[in-house]
Amino acid sequence: MSRAYAEGMPLPLALAVDFGGTKVEAALVDARGALVAGSRHRRPTGAGASSPELDAAVRDVVSAALFARPADTPLLGVGVGAAGPIDLEHGTVSPLNVPAWRGHPLVERTSEMVHDAPVTLRIDGLCIALAEYWVGAGVGAANMLGMVVSTGVGGGLVLGGRAVPSPTGNAGHIGHVEVGGFDDLCACGGSGCLEAVASGPRTVAWARTRGFTGETGEDLALAHAAGDPVALAAVERAGTAIGHAVATSASLLDLDVVAIGGGFSRVSPALFDHARAAVAERTSFPFVTRVEIVPSGLSDEGPLIGAGALVHRPELLA
Repeated sequence: MSRAYAEGMPLPLALAVDFGGTKVEAALVDARGALVAGSRHRRPTGAGASSPELDAAVRDVVSAALFARPADTPLLGVGVGAAGPIDLEHGTVSPLNVPAWRGHPLVERTSEMVHDAPVTLRIDGLCIALAEYWVGAGVGAANMLGMVVSTGVGGGLVLGGRAVPSPTGNAGHIGHVEVGGFDDLCACGGSGCLEAVASGPRTVAWARTRGFTGETGEDLALAHAAGDPVALAAVERAGTAIGHAVATSASLLDLDVVAIGGGFSRVSPALFDHARAAVAERTSFPFVTRVEIVPSGLSDEGPLIGAGALVHRPELLA
């Protein structure tokens, strides 16, 4: 259910920007973690886009979102969530699945568009975690991992009620944790990374090597719902890999909740079943098996709400 803005909700506002491997979005977010109606806008990104095209896409969504700002409403700041890796010290981003941007000065470019508000950058997975902790599936959890499973796999950590300290801004990037039993080569240079196994595009690619003729995660979802054996195996494989990564993370961090969003996380509820089953195998470690793996409580609004949390809830940042 959308947490749409309604008249009389608290002001001022934050401008939230979410930059990912297939799209960039912007919206205005109020102090209760709700999007201002009519302020959400999207443009495509993608591996084939040039740097000028990507800059133009960001300008378009920022301008469109700000156009929806109610008259005389203060803008507290701009929160930017970006696919990683990022560099907090220099305000740059190098999204693995967007090769045109390496060390791209996204904070500087955003500041040039919004002169009257400070810009705060964090990795998109942390934004997911902050959103779920603030108003989503992680409310009340002291230790939680937020994950996005989409074009890539990202993550962020809230430990002891605060974002985990991270000198470069990349803590919690679970997509590049190597998971046991898989040897898929990853663009980061690793082998068996969670992103290489369980992201939407890589899961579809694996299925196609086994005769699947669809091309997208949506195609795979339809085939899975129809009982196609290759689609069933592909979702089981991805879910099992996610479960292995969650179990490893819970062993290290004693997690209460893992909240998972992103487009491919909605391929089938079975994805979560397989992840939970993989965690349940750690029978000798009840502190691991106690972790709850749940879908995002915010649907596809989570990344924007989390970017808004960078402005509205700065006390959560380490």
